[in-house]
Amino acid sequence: MTNNSALHEESPQSGDVLARTVVVANQLGLHARPAARLAQESQKFEAEITVVWESQEVDAKSILDLLTLAAAQGSRLEIRAAGKDAVGALDCIEELFKSRFGEEK
Repeated sequence: MTNNSALHEESPQSGDVLARTVVVANQLGLHARPAARLAQESQKFEAEITVVWESQEVDAKSILDLLTLAAAQGSRLEIRAAGKDAVGALDCIEELFKSRFGEEK
């Protein structure tokens, strides 16, 4: 997957779906703590945010949905967002993954 976020980020329209690819770097994968943090941060945005992995697409604002992914370390996830604050949502989520959700250094 490629970083598709550059397609519309400069002036996204309300119906545009922006996407970025992130990698699960945490040793234990996207387990309960990072899933809870991802859901909590996602809920701060009005944008509709989904996480796509393999054939599954789940709501990023739902910890239970995120846990059903069972995404292991090294998994490449596509984060999709649509709405007026979609760019901010993607920036925030991308930073969470880059920082390993604050769990590991």
